[in-house]
Amino acid sequence: MRRTPLELAAIATAAVPGLSPTAAAYSPDDDADFDSASLLDAEGKRWRVRSPRHPEASTRLETEFMVLRAFAPAIRAELPFHVPTIAGTVRQGALTTFVYAHMQGSTLSIEELSAGSPALAREVGAALAAIHDLPLTLVTNADLPSYSANEFRQRKLNELDQAATTGKIPATLLRRWEHALEDVALWRFNPSVVHGDLHEDNLMVQDDTVTALTGWTDLRIGDPADDFAWLVASNEASFVEAVLNHYTQARRDVPDAHLLRRAALLAEFALAQYLVKAMAAGHQSMTAEAESMLQTLADDIDEQVRRDEEAAQAAEDEAAELRASDSPAERPAVSVAAIPDAESESPEHGDSGTRSLHDDTSTAAISVVSVTPLHAAERS
Repeated sequence: MRRTPLELAAIATAAVPGLSPTAAAYSPDDDADFDSASLLDAEGKRWRVRSPRHPEASTRLETEFMVLRAFAPAIRAELPFHVPTIAGTVRQGALTTFVYAHMQGSTLSIEELSAGSPALAREVGAALAAIHDLPLTLVTNADLPSYSANEFRQRKLNELDQAATTGKIPATLLRRWEHALEDVALWRFNPSVVHGDLHEDNLMVQDDTVTALTGWTDLRIGDPADDFAWLVASNEASFVEAVLNHYTQARRDVPDAHLLRRAALLAEFALAQYLVKAMAAGHQSMTAEAESMLQTLADDIDEQVRRDEEAAQAAEDEAAELRASDSPAERPAVSVAAIPDAESESPEHGDSGTRSLHDDTSTAAISVVSVTPLHAAERS
């Protein structure tokens, strides 16, 4: 059963000795995994409570606890945003509830973020760069997952195989994703520290400033495109471009040229992951929603391919008409060429066939297809 904010307030008093809540309210979170609330105590201080709904979610919070302990004061001081501090925990059976000290700022929807000022886009880009420039030892010393570029690609191929076994992924998407994952050039990147679960509900904003980042349950070394997938899924191209520009300027390493293409692929693939998660949990409504979103995406891709083919055919027809208009009105029935000297050699004629440029992998066009954004409750 879902816990109410008042119930979470009662649990928090056991986690933090002396805490005396006077008000409690719902706090946005991954609703399939956590119950969360914001608290106000008798001294006017604010707190946040996160209580897992099942053992796997509890394990994620315990991993975050380990991650946050790895953020030494020196590392925290260099970040342009605050990182959560855990004030206390309480264990109930197999589940552990965590209480966090309050952080300034509030969450904004992706629409509000993308409609924000250029300063806000700069802040988001700088925050992403700061995460990806964190020392790799932060992850390795905490014994957290670490993937090379090829290992990350292979992991996604394995996840694609798992999704395909559901029998509910449209063939268009299976082909598209398989071809993209087999394009080795697309997956050449320098692994970096990634947040792993970054989206608008984990971004705290105040006065066009990113004040804090939360939700550090999936920190790892991997593909920096992971942290851009939620932005690409917003379908706000100008905002994404602005964030990327500031990110590129702020990073110590030069980002690879395919970062946004991979981010777009990962945003699409998140729908398949949502389907697998929904089916594993036995949620029929979530499964139906995932199927609907996947079919919509497949239809959009098919429509985009059709438009691209029509545009290519129109361009070819126009070029043919131009060539015809440039030809003389009348041609002689027989063309006569001069006889070459006996000592001259006949010119050799090479093949002049035209190679088709059509590539049904569509990896170069991944970013142009709109993706239905996943809400926080729908993310794994």
